[in-house]
Amino acid sequence: AVYECLRGGLDFTKDDENVNSQPFMRWRDRFLFVTEALFKSQQETSEVKGHYLNATAGNCDEMMKRARLAKELGVPIIMHDYLTGGFTANTSLAQYCRDNGLLLHIHRAMHGVIDRQRNHGMHFRVLAKALRLSGGDHLHSGTVVGKLEGEREITLGFVDLMRDDFISKDRRRGIYFEQDWCSMPGVFPVASGG
Repeated sequence: AVYECLRGGLDFTKDDENVNSQPFMRWRDRFLFVTEALFKSQQETSEVKGHYLNATAGNCDEMMKRARLAKELGVPIIMHDYLTGGFTANTSLAQYCRDNGLLLHIHRAMHGVIDRQRNHGMHFRVLAKALRLSGGDHLHSGTVVGKLEGEREITLGFVDLMRDDFISKDRRRGIYFEQDWCSMPGVFPVASGG
C-alpha cells in the first residue's frame, strides 16, 4: 500500500499510531519493507518521498534502536507517540533526530483521554506547550472538522502556540496571557483527524 500511494502521487505516508511491533508485523520487517517501497517510488517518480516510521516502543532503548535503524536505512522522518512514550523519551528522541538529520513527527495518541473531558484532565493547550519544550518537528493539531474536531478559534490558538515565537493574549483563541518563546524552536502544526 505504501508503494502504491507514493507511486500514485502522495508525497508522504505514515505508520498508524497503533502500528508498533505485533506478531503479524514486526517493526524491523516493516521498516525494511516500507523503505524498499519508499526508494522504489522515488526512483520511478524522480520525486522526494517519505514515510513516517513509528519508532514508539515500550522502552527508550528499543525506541532508540528503531530510530538508529531508520537513519541507517536513509529514511528522512520518523514518528513518536509522545504521550504514550513519555516526555523524557520524547526529548531523547528529539535530540537524536536533531543531531542526525531526521525529522520527528509527533503523534498525540491518547490525548482524547486527557484533554477531551471538560470536567477533568488537562487542556491540549498545555500538552502542546509541553511538547514544544520536549521537542519535535511537527505535531497533530486537530482540525475544525472531522473526528478531531475542535472550535475554530481554539484550534487556531493551538496553531499559534506551536509555531509562533511570541504569543499575544487572545481569549477568543484560548490564550490567556502573553508568552515569549524566545529562541525555543517552534513545532509545525499538522491538520489531522480526517
